[in-house]
Amino acid sequence: MQVFEIVIGLLLGGALLAALARRFSMPYPALVAIAGAALALFPRVPTLVLDPELALALFVAPVLLDSAFDASQRDLRENWRAVASLALGAVVLTVIVVAVVAHWLVPGLPWAAAIALGAIVAPPDAAAATAVLKQLRPPHRLLVILEGESLFNDASALLIYRFAVSATVVGFASPLSLVTTSIAVGAGSILLGIVLGQVTLALSSRIHDVATAVIFQFCNTFAIWLIAERLHLSGILTMVIFAMWVSRRAALTIGARVRVSSYAVWEVAVFVLNVLAFILVGFQLRHIVERTAWSNYLGVAAAVCVAVVVSRIAWVSAAAAVSRWRCRPRANAATTPRDVVALSGRASYIVGWCGLRGIVTLAAALALPVHFPYRDLIFFTSFAVVLVTLVVQGMTLRPLIAALDVRDDGAVQREVALARVETLRAALDAVSSCVGGEGVDLLRRRYELRLQRAERNEEEIDPADQDVVRVATAAERRRLVELRENGTIGDAAFQEVEQEVDMKELDLL
Repeated sequence: MQVFEIVIGLLLGGALLAALARRFSMPYPALVAIAGAALALFPRVPTLVLDPELALALFVAPVLLDSAFDASQRDLRENWRAVASLALGAVVLTVIVVAVVAHWLVPGLPWAAAIALGAIVAPPDAAAATAVLKQLRPPHRLLVILEGESLFNDASALLIYRFAVSATVVGFASPLSLVTTSIAVGAGSILLGIVLGQVTLALSSRIHDVATAVIFQFCNTFAIWLIAERLHLSGILTMVIFAMWVSRRAALTIGARVRVSSYAVWEVAVFVLNVLAFILVGFQLRHIVERTAWSNYLGVAAAVCVAVVVSRIAWVSAAAAVSRWRCRPRANAATTPRDVVALSGRASYIVGWCGLRGIVTLAAALALPVHFPYRDLIFFTSFAVVLVTLVVQGMTLRPLIAALDVRDDGAVQREVALARVETLRAALDAVSSCVGGEGVDLLRRRYELRLQRAERNEEEIDPADQDVVRVATAAERRRLVELRENGTIGDAAFQEVEQEVDMKELDLL
């Protein structure tokens, strides 16, 4: 009961911290991380150890699917070199640097365990960074690169993590077996993700009840992860391929009512999982504080934090410099080579500084076997990296972008304007071909007005008209409440009409 009370209290606290973070344009995981660290210092905090096999499935699978579903495949194709550079090169460099630093500071730490530590802290969490960046409206390409990196760096880092943990527990694994297994796992995961995507679409298209559809989505998410793990494939890569495959086809197979409701549920679920992850870390940190001289870990944690930040900045700066060199104007050349990897100096500073660690690092640390060598040191250091990167880098992103004066290029807004015009034209053509009475004429006139505004790149509803819509819907709601209060209608009728008013308000605004 005590654990339940603490969890409920901290979930409420997490919601308040998230509101505070939005107010000051900070990543909310930064404030939640501070709360998790503070939890370890409170007396009489219970010890709660999560089953290591459950950690990755519980925390990573839903969060990863949510991110991959929204990823732009066109933009990822255009920026695949930058994404691959970060997801592979930056991850490998971070793993090597962290392993060398950790083994140098703790000579008794096995090399495989040191590599496991490097793999745990290597993958950044783009969600924490983009939560701030989207408020500041940087160039769309920066968001694409960071979000694309977060989809695939988890797969590369956790593949190294799995081999390192297995080598520590079982024994030495040859580099040849690592390469061949990686190729087989990658190919198998891609194929499995596509097959499961096809099966899921066939089933979900037959589900029209919102509650059933949402439950099916969550159960299906965990089932996909478990199937991939049982087949000794990459759960992360399978989940990414599955989500991207389904997202391209779900628009025509899933109804709007189910889609809108499920988006809201998934947003809440991802938030709750982030808060719970930091709560569990706080519980385990309390256990470490009580049984060990945790102050001895501070030097190692500080050195690893520096190694993580410096290695990413070094990789991004070097890769961007090489790309700009390739794109330089050349004498006697008909055209200048176009390299989509090339980032400006200011943009590379932002990408390099957006190395915030988050829920994947926490989940990988929680997933370490209970008797893993130097587990307390690795766990403490991993959380220190998460805390430092979220607080230091996360809270300085806003002034950094302001100082560099990196602004939105308007690419997304131009495409939004184009899509509005084309979809309204299609709707107007369809309505014009219909035969009906006053209702059809009114609907046709409404679409004509919306199309005219869209062609002028104006809001579909004039700001002055929006005030009228708000006044009208407010009057509808007051009258509806009066009808329920005086007993003219019951709650069932009230709820149905209230939903209709809600949908009309959303459609008009």
